[in-house]
Amino acid sequence: MELPTKFSTRSHACGDLDSQNIDDEVALAGWVQKRRDHGGLIFIDLRDRSGLVQIVIDPQTPEAFSLAEKVRHEFVLAVKGRVTARPEGTVNPNLATGAIEVGATDIIILNTSKTPPFEIETELMVDENLRLKYRYLDIRRQPMLKNLINRHLVVTAVRSYFNSQGFVEVETPMLTKSTPEGARDFLVPSRLQNGRFFALPQSPQLFKQILMVAGMERYYQIARCFRDEDLRADRQPEYTQIDMEMSFVTQEDILKVIELLMADIFAAVGVSIELPFPRMTHKEAINIYGADKPDLRFGVPIVDISEIMAASTFNVFADTLANKGTIRGIKITPVKAFSRKELDELMGQAKALGAKGLVWMVVETNEKVKSPVAKFLSADEISNIISKFDAKTGDLILVVADNFETVVSVLGSLRLEMARTLDLIEDDFKFLWVMDFPLFKWNEQEKRIVSEHHPFTMPKTEQMHLLDSAPLDIFADAFDLVLNGVELGSGTIRIHQRSLQEKILKMLGLSSAEMTEKFGFLLDALEYGAPPHGGLALGLDRIIMLIQGCQSIRDVIAFPKTQTSSSLMTGAPDYVRPEQLRDLHIKTTELPAR
Repeated sequence: MELPTKFSTRSHACGDLDSQNIDDEVALAGWVQKRRDHGGLIFIDLRDRSGLVQIVIDPQTPEAFSLAEKVRHEFVLAVKGRVTARPEGTVNPNLATGAIEVGATDIIILNTSKTPPFEIETELMVDENLRLKYRYLDIRRQPMLKNLINRHLVVTAVRSYFNSQGFVEVETPMLTKSTPEGARDFLVPSRLQNGRFFALPQSPQLFKQILMVAGMERYYQIARCFRDEDLRADRQPEYTQIDMEMSFVTQEDILKVIELLMADIFAAVGVSIELPFPRMTHKEAINIYGADKPDLRFGVPIVDISEIMAASTFNVFADTLANKGTIRGIKITPVKAFSRKELDELMGQAKALGAKGLVWMVVETNEKVKSPVAKFLSADEISNIISKFDAKTGDLILVVADNFETVVSVLGSLRLEMARTLDLIEDDFKFLWVMDFPLFKWNEQEKRIVSEHHPFTMPKTEQMHLLDSAPLDIFADAFDLVLNGVELGSGTIRIHQRSLQEKILKMLGLSSAEMTEKFGFLLDALEYGAPPHGGLALGLDRIIMLIQGCQSIRDVIAFPKTQTSSSLMTGAPDYVRPEQLRDLHIKTTELPAR
């Protein structure tokens, strides 16, 4: 194999050259984006992390020209030459270095490359599985490179902000105790303690509370977390949180800190956001938007028409109200008229979402609608419906009658679907604090109450007296940060007294023995002067995904897993040797041949 015999350190990055460098002698290094032969001249687009620049090789430099003839896509080159202005008429205004080129005097082929399975081009669509298998090539593409660089800028901004506010970065354990509440833990067998297992942390929750007991007062961490769960576009088995906790604070203190943090994060990538963020109670979010993480980039609120339908003789509406249900709807101002087929498809979507049916109405005048149920409604009822929705000619009203949970869930989903279909969503960043979550919710399958957030959440002080008599009526000092319909993170004020923490755990069905087994170290710590404290964890991957306008967090993680939790590049997870299992005292029910 022929090896390069010389290489000198590069003097400039490819994308940093401009007209101020004309006549400079430069040394560059990078990958070949393109190679073109034009009438005796060879042109090479040389790319490194900073961008690309055009290299020109003239036959009058025979050694360099001979090597340039051998160059192919993704070869790695070192180039020396002089920066010159591009000839008139050849300037590329779409390229940062488009006003100049480098006349090569010397070229070294540092390495060759096989033909890549896809071109390293910004605009080309490539199958995701192929991209993940050859992730090292995918990251060379400008979109992925930009995603990871902006991720770095955000993490840098996070550390800078927290450091300036008196927070201390503390690393918490990656091998910890399994406390299965919610998602499954990833388990790690202990070789030294037969039959015992570590768990990879789903969050640093308990450790950061311990740090508050320890007197750290202000903690943060860029924390790696793990959940063994089915994957979606915004989920991965391993992910990163911006984790923080503060002592001697109120809910307002935490909200202010996080808002200023988000302003610094977005400023790091050149985006200005408006502070303070709007707020909405959990109850308002569900009632108005049918979701606890509403997307505010478009309107389309849910409207309650139960009252004006109270005397309706239309059986569907009358029966619903008689059974203590509700009648609600949304108004769409379409960019085009809906066909009957499209309206029927909407009815099918509503049923697939759990509704028994869907009533649609197209407004024709301020007193008349086109609808299959119009004949069952009185003139006053139709007029009142139009007025309640403030509907105009051509508007489409979609109505669902059912129990409250079904109605708001179906309408919330239809609201999002219609906004996407009709392109109603603004290109903007719309933040929202969702406040006053319920402390508990009822788990119908298990026939017991469970925590809405987690069992360490402080109930509203003024509602403590309801813990024994009406626990489902209690609100929590809990708050979610939502951006464009995506939950970025959840925060709460924590319980800092052992007696209250034990009471909450008991209400959740844990015996004294189970409390000690799962949370004994936290309960013990709370007896040693635990201060009032609270905090929040933000999903770093989700933040970057939204900033970069990506559809999946896989596009902002260097080496993500697929939706089957596999790494196509490394082949993980994989089988291990029998002797490794013996060391861990583990037997498998079946070990396929390798």
